[in-house]
Amino acid sequence: MPTEILDELFELAVEAPTAWNMQDRKIIAVTSAAGRQELSAAAHGQPQPAEAPVVLVFVAEIGAWERPNTDIADLAVRNGAWNPEFAALFESRAEFHELRERELLRENAIKNSMIAATYVMLAATSLGLASAPMNGWDPDLVRKAIGIEDRPDLAIAVLVTIGYTDVVPPHPGRRPRAELVFSERYPG
Repeated sequence: MPTEILDELFELAVEAPTAWNMQDRKIIAVTSAAGRQELSAAAHGQPQPAEAPVVLVFVAEIGAWERPNTDIADLAVRNGAWNPEFAALFESRAEFHELRERELLRENAIKNSMIAATYVMLAATSLGLASAPMNGWDPDLVRKAIGIEDRPDLAIAVLVTIGYTDVVPPHPGRRPRAELVFSERYPG
């Protein structure tokens, strides 16, 4: 995988939005054969991590809200994206307290990580690459493979394999839109 392609993917990935611009996700690029084999074993022997030249592990930072994060607010105000009142609301951590009370900090960070993963997969497709999100892995083994086994404030959101392919897999198909998209309310 050319470094410049990976760099372009990462530049696009860091532009993915997050709630409150918290940026509470990290991406670990695993390119070594040994690291990809370890991820394949963590994925119950699924071959994709071993076969793809790159496996991206999206890590959700559950504890991101607990840090000061003044750089986020300062940059947003300087760029004109936030006014001082909005920045003060961010600094108050009102949403953080609500998420913590409702035990949703992990879920929030996972959602933000999944948005970044989606950006990467769309970008990969536009660059002529194949990508596949992976589920079905042992989180403890994935954590060990990327060196975060002692970090309870981090969670594995998803693994994404990236590479070139000469085979376009057949599309599995989707249900009709009328069964998936509704107006105003979920159907009864």
